[in-house]
Amino acid sequence: MTEAITLHVDGMTCGACSEHVRQALEKVPGVRSAAVSYPQRRAEITADAGADLEMAPLVAAVSALGYRAQAADMPSKPADLLNKTLGGLNGEPKRGDAEPALHVAVIGSGGAAMAAALKAVEQGARVTLIERGTLGGTCVNVGCVPSKIMIRAAHIAHVRRESPFDDGIAAASPAILRERLLAQQQERVDELRHAKYEGILASTPAITVLRGDARFLDDRHLNVQLAEGGECAVAFDRCLIATGASPAIPPIPGLQGTHYWTSTEALVSDRIPERLAVIGSSVVAVELAQAFARLGSKVTLLARNTLFFREDPAIGEAVTAAFRAEGIEVLEHTQASEVAFANGAFVLTTGRGELRADRLLVATGRSPNTRALDLEAAGVTVNAQGAIVIDNGMRTSTPHIYAAGDCTDQPQFVYVAAAAGT
Repeated sequence: MTEAITLHVDGMTCGACSEHVRQALEKVPGVRSAAVSYPQRRAEITADAGADLEMAPLVAAVSALGYRAQAADMPSKPADLLNKTLGGLNGEPKRGDAEPALHVAVIGSGGAAMAAALKAVEQGARVTLIERGTLGGTCVNVGCVPSKIMIRAAHIAHVRRESPFDDGIAAASPAILRERLLAQQQERVDELRHAKYEGILASTPAITVLRGDARFLDDRHLNVQLAEGGECAVAFDRCLIATGASPAIPPIPGLQGTHYWTSTEALVSDRIPERLAVIGSSVVAVELAQAFARLGSKVTLLARNTLFFREDPAIGEAVTAAFRAEGIEVLEHTQASEVAFANGAFVLTTGRGELRADRLLVATGRSPNTRALDLEAAGVTVNAQGAIVIDNGMRTSTPHIYAAGDCTDQPQFVYVAAAAGT
């Protein structure tokens, strides 16, 4: 005859939580199956025939995930004592001697989000991390990592073609096999994403990962539209918004109807275009313009002002001179007033006449990913650009809701985001 045990489980916020609890209980020796309901806060455990299940390992399995469990018919005070004892043994996160673990919701999974989630767990919190797309955020997937790999490959191609040592080392024009370069680049991206994000999250039981879109219901609750279907509500004590930013697209007539590139598409292109036009004058525009030029494209860079006019005009002057020496055409004080795509080519209308290119890269900055969060419902203030306004402690206008990274009014650098998240 099989034995049945019922646990009361506190701290679950959605179906994903109950699934994690079920999996943990079914790993306990002697457990045949577990049925877990987060609305009822109950777990029904069926033991194997002849198994003599004890309460302690079941409670410990649930507590290791950061939830609180006790026998359904156990008085509250002894249950608290049992949980406190188990917490001392298995590291159950606690606020204090009697209070349950602080629940922190983290929206996003990039540098800021991961730094915050791991620090929160280290200091005793239970974390629910919500990600609508690929784990890892901008840097590892579509930013720093793939761009620097591509730039390094372009630099190697450049020095093989021309270097200060050509008198003693015969220069040669390299054959660019873009498909192989891209495969190598993506392999490294996948490797780092797993090592630095996916693997860590999978091995940290106090972090529950929900895949889906989050929005605020009020200043204590999120609604998550789950990627696999359905939705769940997440209640939190603290929340960190770390949703990053996306490429900003200027309102140039005709642009929206064309297959233009942002940096995301440019980095995963398996072809090097013969002619590439780049709209932009800051870091992303400049570094990708040079990389494509060194890999074989004829590049024209359109700068509304001058290169790096916001960062450092003197550096912009030096880079402009270096680019022109490499054969990159830099058109200063030039804007595209219209864009069209005809007969397999982009046609840009400018004050200097028409410019034709096989591909068009738009790199005119990035916009915070905040518009779908219903921040107003939580009382969170944004500036005119949609960036979340924070103080020196990363607090938003709602003190128990924080923000970090590219979705805020801080500089958009991964190290700034990671430091802010921590």
